[in-house]
Amino acid sequence: MKLRLLMTALLAATLGANAAAQGKQDIAVLKSTVEQFLQVQAGGLPGEVKVTVGAVDPRLSLAACAAPEAFFMPGARAWGKTTVGVRCATPSTWTIYIQANVTVTGEYLAAAAPLVQGVPITANQLTTLKGDLTMLPPGIATDASQVIGRSATISLPPGTPLRLDSLRSKPVVQMGQLVRLVSNGNGFSVSGEARAMSTAGEGQVVQVKTPSGQQITGVAKNGGLVEVAF
Repeated sequence: MKLRLLMTALLAATLGANAAAQGKQDIAVLKSTVEQFLQVQAGGLPGEVKVTVGAVDPRLSLAACAAPEAFFMPGARAWGKTTVGVRCATPSTWTIYIQANVTVTGEYLAAAAPLVQGVPITANQLTTLKGDLTMLPPGIATDASQVIGRSATISLPPGTPLRLDSLRSKPVVQMGQLVRLVSNGNGFSVSGEARAMSTAGEGQVVQVKTPSGQQITGVAKNGGLVEVAF
């Protein structure tokens, strides 16, 4: 990828020099600037990245720019259909927007067998598929460690891509389990025992009942702990 970026940069410099001699901005330089920019922005994405830069109106007439600069508008990113701005500061000032498409071909996880709501997912219930991640819903799971032990919020048929927002965390507190209540404040620390009244994952709210019958709401933590704020 580094070699490709270097070649793209060298080509852009050569074309830019030729265009500058003619006093008119070369469209090929604009497109190569956008491609190089998107390749760099997509460098950390989980898959094989391909950038396709859209057409630029050949009737466009811009003054030659020695160093055109690519940039993103707020909210834009190197993912799927996107728009990149290219601007020039000197010797002339101008800005143009060019459409592009970024595909990211990579592996993602799907259900290999029916997943029952609320039942922890095991490795043999998963399969790995390959495709364009930009065409899938956001938050697709790409690693088994993100999924195993968690459970689906609704029952899912085989072949369904797994979204992280549709999975519950692995329970750290089980209904009926004896847990330790902990509360830390300014200059004090309190702990005690209680029984969980529901099942909860890490960071989820859970109700517990103390030996005296008092019901308290806290936050479930690993190790059978429930943190309570006073």
